[in-house]
Amino acid sequence: MLRALVVLAASALLSFPLHSQSAYDVVNPMVGTGAEGHTFPGAVVPFGMVQLSPDTSIHPFNHSYKWAAGYRYEDTTILGFSATHFSGAGHSDLGDFLLQPIAGDVALEPGDATTPGYRSHFSHTDEVAHPGYYAVTLDDYHVRAELTATQRVGVSRFTFPADKPAHLLLDMRSSIYNYPGKVLWSRVRVHTDGTVTGMRETRGWAPGRQLYFAMRFSAPLTGHALYDKEPEAVPYHGFKGPGTTPEDTQSIEGRGLEAVLSFGALHAPLTVAMAISPTDEAHAIANLDAEQPHLDFDATRAAARATWERTLSVIDIAADADTRSNVYTGLYHALLAPSLSMDTDGSYRGPDNQVHVAKGFDFVSSLSLWDTFRAEQPLMTILEPRERTESLMQSMLASQVESPFGILPIWQFQGIETWCMIGYHAVPELADAIGKGLNKPQAEEALHAMVASADYAPYGNIGAYLKLGYVPVDHDAEAASKTVEYAFDDWTIAETAHRLGNEDVANRFRKRAENWRNVFNTQDGFVEPKLANGQFRVPFDPARAGEASGFTEGNAWQYSWFVPQDEQGLIQTLGGDNKLIAKLDAMFDQHVDPKQYADVEDIAGMIGQYIHGNEPSHHLPYLYVYAGQPWRTQERLAQIVASQYRPTPDGLVGNDDLGQMSAWLLFTSLGFYPVTPGANQYVLGRPFVDSATLHLPNGKQFRILADHLSPQNRYVGRVLLNGKPLEKTFITQEALMAGGELRFEMQAAPEKKWGASAASRPYSMSKDGFLP
Repeated sequence: MLRALVVLAASALLSFPLHSQSAYDVVNPMVGTGAEGHTFPGAVVPFGMVQLSPDTSIHPFNHSYKWAAGYRYEDTTILGFSATHFSGAGHSDLGDFLLQPIAGDVALEPGDATTPGYRSHFSHTDEVAHPGYYAVTLDDYHVRAELTATQRVGVSRFTFPADKPAHLLLDMRSSIYNYPGKVLWSRVRVHTDGTVTGMRETRGWAPGRQLYFAMRFSAPLTGHALYDKEPEAVPYHGFKGPGTTPEDTQSIEGRGLEAVLSFGALHAPLTVAMAISPTDEAHAIANLDAEQPHLDFDATRAAARATWERTLSVIDIAADADTRSNVYTGLYHALLAPSLSMDTDGSYRGPDNQVHVAKGFDFVSSLSLWDTFRAEQPLMTILEPRERTESLMQSMLASQVESPFGILPIWQFQGIETWCMIGYHAVPELADAIGKGLNKPQAEEALHAMVASADYAPYGNIGAYLKLGYVPVDHDAEAASKTVEYAFDDWTIAETAHRLGNEDVANRFRKRAENWRNVFNTQDGFVEPKLANGQFRVPFDPARAGEASGFTEGNAWQYSWFVPQDEQGLIQTLGGDNKLIAKLDAMFDQHVDPKQYADVEDIAGMIGQYIHGNEPSHHLPYLYVYAGQPWRTQERLAQIVASQYRPTPDGLVGNDDLGQMSAWLLFTSLGFYPVTPGANQYVLGRPFVDSATLHLPNGKQFRILADHLSPQNRYVGRVLLNGKPLEKTFITQEALMAGGELRFEMQAAPEKKWGASAASRPYSMSKDGFLP
């Protein structure tokens, strides 16, 4: 009966005309939960610290890639619901504090899909996923599970059958990207008032990460049992504490803890509120008191929906049903990170693993900077400049001060550094924000932090880079990628210093911004790994990727174009516009067997050697504009959008990478893209929506219109900005934030005159190294 009602409700929802549905209604959190999108379907509020979501399978870390978000659409069982998840990460961790509702007898081991243990089968027919709300039926227990969230509290409602005793199993051992011994220590306490608190410290992607929780329930506990299931023998336990059985033990510490919390037969749904804290149990209780004083599931769900409706309303989009769903789902995913990582009183844990207090800003973490500097964070400077971007800037600057190494974050979550990926890409995010006038009082402090990070010789072979002008491949397996990415980051430092009038720093980093030339082989037109003796490594295969290739999650076909600061310099080095276009076409049109890259994570969504499922390729379709052929960009964008995005679970071909894949789609759908973060310009492509209105935070509106848009009319005939023909093939941040109207007149045939002249093209480095 319960399943029938759910199906009936879902059918009724789908019967409404799609064009009448709100932004909230067309967001589909299931997008990316299949294939390699690595998203989660559970409950979260914008940039929330809690991401309460189901985990369908936990694997050893070397087999966990497909379950990086804990949930995979193809699975048929659910282990339980945990409080923390990444949205679209390629690597992973989290899955903290797994809670499984159980009716009847309790198994303490998860089992597998054929021998379930405490896990339960489920059906997608019974699933409901909306922003801030998720529900599913656990078939083996006949329990309906509903999830919602505040910023720091996950709120669950479990409806148990009345004829069986209700239990909650808390498995402190369970963790995404798991392995024996990952839990360094953990604790569970049952307080006399029925509150349950605890903590665990894990040795995972972020080593020594500590997280705390506090739980309360809408029904009183009738009993509990605390277990330590650590499998290996421990030679010394100390002296035994109070309690003779698991049932009369109030507090337990160890590395393999489980708790069974019992409620007897329930005749009303059980509401469970779990707050988390990065600092201690007392702060977890304070977070719980502040954000969930009444354990009111319906009110929390309504508040989460209202928050999402307000946040999504920053853009009004008119388009066909699939496009609206794709774009609004992309906006939803872009608004999940960076995540809040502090208590209600401002306490947070920094990269020194010590507790600090944020004053005047929200400390945020989950910083996938190698991905998000490209489009995700530039998008936030438009949509969320003050509240979000300035807090991000202050969080990164605080992290630089608190870092034992005195450098900005690389890939940080819950305040702890992972050292994942390459580059010092907090630098372009700060530079982009400073160039757009954000957080002016800390601009000088930011420049100091940027320079400190770029000059820190022990990190990523920067010492060799400073000495040789490139990273040598005989000392570094990712040398070629690091060289070109460092050079771009260096340009953003030069541009920032120039804006602030510090010409000594500006000139020093302008010269470093030219270092991409040191690994560019003019004989074949590729960026190549170079040895410390100054010779290019031979033999060279531009399609070689993976271990010791010299490249990071890619090959020379993707990385040879990474000169966002000086694409005109790249064109000149290649030998002119036609050479760039021919090489781009060779990349897109090349016949490639995907099996060639089967063992290289994150290479997905291939169109020739273009790899949309990974970030180094994301700006490449826009490079035709720099060579005077915008209409070729328009063709490639149509090819990419049609093949890489769908409003289905497998609708993301690669990891969403904390919003970058989604931000690419959002920008591209509007008709422009930030090829060069820090340049304050957006290169024009073509729109994929009939119209869009950006409700800017300064109270103005920027409207995008696509006249005569259709599958046949895929080319831009003319562009008008505020009614006047736009000869430039880009728009500036200043023009966008001033409000107004950008109108694309679409047509069936390419318009080869618009954008052909050198004067119309996007800015690159001028002779003095800075933007005009």
